[in-house]
Amino acid sequence: MKRGLYIKLAWTGMMKNKKMYIPYALTCIGMVMMFYIISFLSYNQTVGEIPGGATMQMILVLGSGVIGVFSVIFLFYTNSFLMRRRKKEFGLYNILGMGKWNLGRILIWECLIIAGLSFVLGIGSGILFSKLGELLMIRILKGETNFSFHISWKSIQNTLLLFGSIFLILLLNSLRQIHLSNPIELLKSEEVGEKPPKANWILAVLGIVFLAWGYYLAVAIDDPATALFLFFGAAILVIIATYFLFIAGSVVFCRILQKRKTYYYKTNHFISVSSMMYRMKRNGAGLASICILSTMVLVILSSTACLYLGTEASLRTRYPRDIVVDTYSLEENNVSKMHTMIHEIQKEYGQEESNVLNYQYVSMPGFQNGDQIILDSDRIKNLFISYQDVRQIFIVPLSEYNRLMQTEEELNSDEVLLYCTKSDYKMERIQLEDIGPWKVKKQVADFVDNGTDAMQITSSIFLFVDDLQVIEEKLKENENINYQEHDYYGFDLSCDDTIQSQIKNRIEEEIIHFQTEVEGFPKITVEGIALERSSFYALYGGLFFLGVLLGIVFIVGAVLIMYYKQITEGYEDQERFRILQKVGMTKKEIQKSINSQVLTVFFLPLLVSGVHICFAFPLIQKMLVLFSLTDLKLLIGITVMCYLIFGIFYVIVYIITSRSYFRIVSEKNSFSI
Repeated sequence: MKRGLYIKLAWTGMMKNKKMYIPYALTCIGMVMMFYIISFLSYNQTVGEIPGGATMQMILVLGSGVIGVFSVIFLFYTNSFLMRRRKKEFGLYNILGMGKWNLGRILIWECLIIAGLSFVLGIGSGILFSKLGELLMIRILKGETNFSFHISWKSIQNTLLLFGSIFLILLLNSLRQIHLSNPIELLKSEEVGEKPPKANWILAVLGIVFLAWGYYLAVAIDDPATALFLFFGAAILVIIATYFLFIAGSVVFCRILQKRKTYYYKTNHFISVSSMMYRMKRNGAGLASICILSTMVLVILSSTACLYLGTEASLRTRYPRDIVVDTYSLEENNVSKMHTMIHEIQKEYGQEESNVLNYQYVSMPGFQNGDQIILDSDRIKNLFISYQDVRQIFIVPLSEYNRLMQTEEELNSDEVLLYCTKSDYKMERIQLEDIGPWKVKKQVADFVDNGTDAMQITSSIFLFVDDLQVIEEKLKENENINYQEHDYYGFDLSCDDTIQSQIKNRIEEEIIHFQTEVEGFPKITVEGIALERSSFYALYGGLFFLGVLLGIVFIVGAVLIMYYKQITEGYEDQERFRILQKVGMTKKEIQKSINSQVLTVFFLPLLVSGVHICFAFPLIQKMLVLFSLTDLKLLIGITVMCYLIFGIFYVIVYIITSRSYFRIVSEKNSFSI
């Protein structure tokens, strides 16, 4: 054959089907660009040198993996739409004398053209916008901007390797389909509809059961730690249920509507119901995919945006005081020495502390079994431990509680006051290993916030006792109980972050001096909010940045599925509506039928994703508590705003894509829509 024929046929075929190929090519270019930018930022030296930059880059490495996996699945899925549209053309070529190898060469050239455009324009755009991504990251991390520009050859290599492999897989799959098809099957590929599926009640019932199970897990769990572990399980149940209900449940629903003769035997209902049921097996999978992608966008954007906008509040929840010195001892000599040293260093810098929080307590991990808290590590090893029953125990003298909370509570030796976080304590008595039992005289509503509980993913129990020394003596009798004494000393300063960091560093230097000079000097930890601020902004900013990128990727995926769905259904419905017009159906009735079908099918995923978000909200809220975010109003506001903005975007996509559907349907018919 004439040299250059195959590339000409490939290019001509793509141009004739530009409605399908242009969105596909733009998506490939966008995916390549997005992956390059994330990979570039993951290796960027400027970002890595900013405080918190290393944490941000670890998150981005995870995000590049997620985008890589999604690219494989999504491009494979969308490529199937292209092949379905081109099979008739390939069947004609086959009948005219082209062999399977000739058709394969056309596919190879098409793949090379798409891959070439994707690599050149995608990597080129990635390089062009990589500096913008770097500046955005520096702003999130509150670092200093520089105007150097460079290209990451390692990122280019990773991008070429990943997407080169993806395009190779897509090509092999396309060649497989051509090889296994005969000319008649290729010619008839667009005309072969799906048989009206039977109402699969088993899958429909399973979908309802799985959905109810997933919703129950999301709503019923009270413990944030359990919520974290069960989130993915609940998500998988809801995803499976969504596919079952859209594929099988929708058919069952259409069958039910068919049996309602007063509803079904109306012109617009008859056409729309029968049409949806006829192709619902394939439509159901597409609609379920749109629904899941929409839900993922809403969950990711609302949660990460809430974390980032609430970073300062979360930081203060974890670090209620500017500087905290925790002395792991209750000996008066050690405690007074530390307090004196702290005051002297404050004077060196001309600072005076404020909002001081100082109290003593004993802490230990435990395992709740009814009204008993098991502390012995050997006993715990022999028990079947559920993570939701793990507790962090804090024992505080009643005198400290009364001083801090300005109360005058009194206790007998067999009584305690109790305060529980992240879960409820419903027993009337409590016993620590072999110590006690005590009667819970009262469950108090609150206690001072020192940030210690905020960093725990497990529930905490605060016990306020009449005599802490007696309990300590009993704890010492069991060598397998790992308890720790604490003298907590936290305070605020009126200086800026630089001076706060210097004061914190000076305190640490003096602690090292004490521990070197005095044998047996206790362990002491020092925390400063000024130094931790960069880590918090790096973590939450990184999650938000990644959330936005993943949100864009998932939105693109949903939009492309919507578009291809409208295009393919438009070509399938073209002939059907022409026949309906010939048998007497008016243009107005056809228009009403089309509008009814398109609106019902198109907006169902948005409605269901909204229901998913409502039931997932309690689970998301509990998970964010583990990130020290407790502002419920902020989460509600951002979630509602994200849904409304996404809904507006969804309507815009509907208007754009539905025009393509209407234009195709009316193309060979005498009516216009």
